[in-house]
Amino acid sequence: MGADETRLAWDFWAYFINPYFWSGFMGWCVAQVIKMTRGAIRTKSLDFTYLTSTGGMPSAHSALVTGVFVGLGLGQGWDAPVTIVASVVAAITMFDAATVRRAAGQQARLLNTITRQFFHERRFSAKPLKEMLGHTRTEVYGGMATGALVAVLVLSLWARLGWPNL
Repeated sequence: MGADETRLAWDFWAYFINPYFWSGFMGWCVAQVIKMTRGAIRTKSLDFTYLTSTGGMPSAHSALVTGVFVGLGLGQGWDAPVTIVASVVAAITMFDAATVRRAAGQQARLLNTITRQFFHERRFSAKPLKEMLGHTRTEVYGGMATGALVAVLVLSLWARLGWPNL
């Protein structure tokens, strides 16, 4: 194994010992578990498909990007260029979730209604489009709060344990 291969292997594993990665990833995980728990309470059954679903409260995409942004802000400083880039990515992601993806979900709902009526009259079947694509503003704000809280907890634990890369 040459020096370049060793460097690449180290960079790959270093990704996973980085508090900013874990801030975002754990924000996403917590948001998805909250969705699954809310679904279990509502339906009285445990459905693991919530762990990979889109839409719903809180927004896992918002939790992920906010987790990375807040983690970087706390660890690298709020005026660090990487933190500023993360804030822009977070803003774009959350705007997209609350507008473009939400509109696509509403259009899918309408198309499913039209398709059901059209194909029911002609006795054909059609696969429905996925309707839970975007988020309400409340769901986005819930994801933001989840991501920020998780980032504060991850960075606090990381510093308390004296782990590197902070």
